[in-house]
Amino acid sequence: MSSTNIDEYMSEKLAKAITNPLFPALDSALRAGRHISSEDLDNHALLCDFEVELASFYQRYNTELVKAAEGFFYLRPRSTTLIGRSVLSELDMLVGKVLCFLYLSPERLAHEGIFTNQELYEELLSLADESKLMRLVTNRATGSDLDKEKLFDKVKTSLRRLRRLGMTISIGDTGKFRISEAVFRFGADVRLGDDMRDAQLRLIRDGEAVVVHAKEPEQQSLIPAEETPTAERPTSTETEQGKDEADL
Repeated sequence: MSSTNIDEYMSEKLAKAITNPLFPALDSALRAGRHISSEDLDNHALLCDFEVELASFYQRYNTELVKAAEGFFYLRPRSTTLIGRSVLSELDMLVGKVLCFLYLSPERLAHEGIFTNQELYEELLSLADESKLMRLVTNRATGSDLDKEKLFDKVKTSLRRLRRLGMTISIGDTGKFRISEAVFRFGADVRLGDDMRDAQLRLIRDGEAVVVHAKEPEQQSLIPAEETPTAERPTSTETEQGKDEADL
């Protein structure tokens, strides 16, 4: 096939992008729901250099390549997408909201941006309704010490999922992590507020959440963002088993 015929289907810049040695792993990560922030230097640079061409490439799958205001990239599937889609659990969403709150907090600077699993757990307990948290591991509004240990384990599981989505960066095997700007997927509504931190705190206490695209086979399908306007706040993917998609 001549280069002229090839150009009818693919521009030279797009061909350069998808033949880049980094592209297969980057493409797989994006399809799995990963958010590519500036900390991921090479992949982020590739997306910046070929943003227009790759946006056109993913449109063929009925999926949008989004560059958020904070600079990170992610794929946003449409209702007719050819790329698998699913949602996060209620606890995953809540942990994401708390991570975003911590990202906006003075404590992040004081800790040089580093937090521990325990600090995240304690912040979650202090910000969210404990009775609602306990119902995630029991059918009761209060729990035993064992129930609280189970909740802590679930929080760590949520953190692992969010790490795979690019929301945090682990620091060795220390149980410590840094928070990426990608956590603003959980703070879409606070960008418009006068005080972003107060707005985020209100979302946490009100139990509101935003949907994130994640590649978790056992989870239910996403409600298309086009059919679920943010203003309606139907539930998050599983905040109340399915409300809301600001389409994270």
